[in-house]
Amino acid sequence: MAIFRYTSRETDYLSRRDPVLGDAIRRIGPLEREMMPDLFQALAHSIVGQQITDKAARTVWGRLEVLCGGVTPAAVAAQSEESLRGCGMSQRKVSYLQGAAAAALNGTLAAEHFAPLSDEEVIRQLTDLPGVGRWTAEMLMLFSLGRPDVVSFGDLAIRRGIMRLYGLSHLTRQEFLTLRACWSPYGSVASFYLWAVAHDERWAENATPTP
Repeated sequence: MAIFRYTSRETDYLSRRDPVLGDAIRRIGPLEREMMPDLFQALAHSIVGQQITDKAARTVWGRLEVLCGGVTPAAVAAQSEESLRGCGMSQRKVSYLQGAAAAALNGTLAAEHFAPLSDEEVIRQLTDLPGVGRWTAEMLMLFSLGRPDVVSFGDLAIRRGIMRLYGLSHLTRQEFLTLRACWSPYGSVASFYLWAVAHDERWAENATPTP
């Protein structure tokens, strides 16, 4: 199992820059976040799971694995649209999945292709793929490419974590950008702790009020 690796260098930096987040880091302790280094697999999972429940997504993925004998770019490309729809996907999702398979086969959906590019250029190229919005691109950057400075304004849990930490009833984009700049270049580790805060109801009662 691949894990996003970080050390006290990142958490010490974040704690110095942002004592409020630093207190959360101290209270929560070390976190492990599983990665999916295979970009195609990660994107395929995202496409399958769009706008359906986790249970339904697991069912569709299981059918897709049986159909393809393993969900790989070549195996997906070899299937007919009708066969892919038979797994429980809409025509649109089938089109997205086929586009992802084609990109993987031609080398434009590969870690090596994105390695020399800036974060914004990676986002630009990923969102050129059908079915990939900015949030999906950011999650691929974090959980597949292991980029160190990913904090997504489009992620509801990230925003909820920030609002809980700072006692905010609303989070503006400018407030987000100010905090994001404070956490850079280790925003990805900040994201892990914000998710932890967002999913622990105890933080809803202990939020730090704004000055």
